[in-house]
Amino acid sequence: MQVPFLDLKAVTAKYNDLIKNSINKTIDSGWYVLGDTVKLFEQEFADYCGTKHCIGVANGLDALILILRAYKELGIIADGDEIIVPANTYIASILAISANNLMPILVEPDINSYLIDVNKIEAKLTSKTKAIMVVHLYGQITPMSHILKLAKKYNLKVIEDSAQSHGAYYKDKRCGNLADASGFSFYPTKNLGALGDAGAVTTNNDQLALCIRRLANYGSEAKYQNETQGINSRLDEIQAGVLSVKLKFLDADNEIRRAIAKQYCAQIINHKVTLPRTINEMSHVWHVFVVRAKNRDELQKYLTKHMIGTVIHYPIPPHKQPAYAELRHLALPISEQIHQEIISLPISQVQTLEQTQYVIDVINQY
Repeated sequence: MQVPFLDLKAVTAKYNDLIKNSINKTIDSGWYVLGDTVKLFEQEFADYCGTKHCIGVANGLDALILILRAYKELGIIADGDEIIVPANTYIASILAISANNLMPILVEPDINSYLIDVNKIEAKLTSKTKAIMVVHLYGQITPMSHILKLAKKYNLKVIEDSAQSHGAYYKDKRCGNLADASGFSFYPTKNLGALGDAGAVTTNNDQLALCIRRLANYGSEAKYQNETQGINSRLDEIQAGVLSVKLKFLDADNEIRRAIAKQYCAQIINHKVTLPRTINEMSHVWHVFVVRAKNRDELQKYLTKHMIGTVIHYPIPPHKQPAYAELRHLALPISEQIHQEIISLPISQVQTLEQTQYVIDVINQY
């Protein structure tokens, strides 16, 4: 049996007719940028997350960059200020910080959940700390109660990197509505994926939303009037239409992912493989299913031999990347261990029970 890591063609095929109808409607409209389809998706996604505002942007990195840029425009954050961020996140979280001439302060994750260790944040705070960027990694929500208490105590902004957690709940709220602002990626591999790059910002802050919308459109609110030096980062009409179609199925698709993860967790029994742990007070949407193995590369070769696709999210920690040579001196042993041991197993809304069982059987024989 062959089990691809992620069959995007099959994922798209689930909604093929609806997507094609949406694209054709956009083509026939003759309006391709900042039109009614984008407005509709922004309203739908804001309603879905439970926020007042959703601003469609070009991609997830831009979403995070624009949140921080807006806080600078509003005088809340300044050049050289510090932003707390998990040490084991995808590089985009850190790129958004440094792109704004801010300092990323890396905090070790919890070895079991892979989320930022909330008990290690306070020791990293200084007079220059202005925000905590939480990353809901792999589809699991960061323990927000502790984060929000810290933010209130030290007057910090909290920014969610929700690129991997579309639809996940924390208590009675969805991600995107748990902090001051949230950045989403709709890259095709995400739980809610476009057919290309796309992203969004959600927030309940009117002033912040207006500033982000202006910055993303050349710094302009009215045509040919530029209040500030902005950029061009806009969600296009075709991708917005695709996202509107797929948003209607997101919760059902996430339930399929949960069922696969439940089957993996219940039936994978191999002392060489460490299964992920979930935290009771939050939901998990299983963007990826990540396990750890001491001989990770050997396990990957074994699974490849049995025609099971895998991906490593991510092989090199950010502080060891050439792009951040200035961080190379940091001692982050937990992050380094995670990056050396993790491997992601196949999981998606089109994966069959038979494929899932095959992965389990093969791993149990490893």
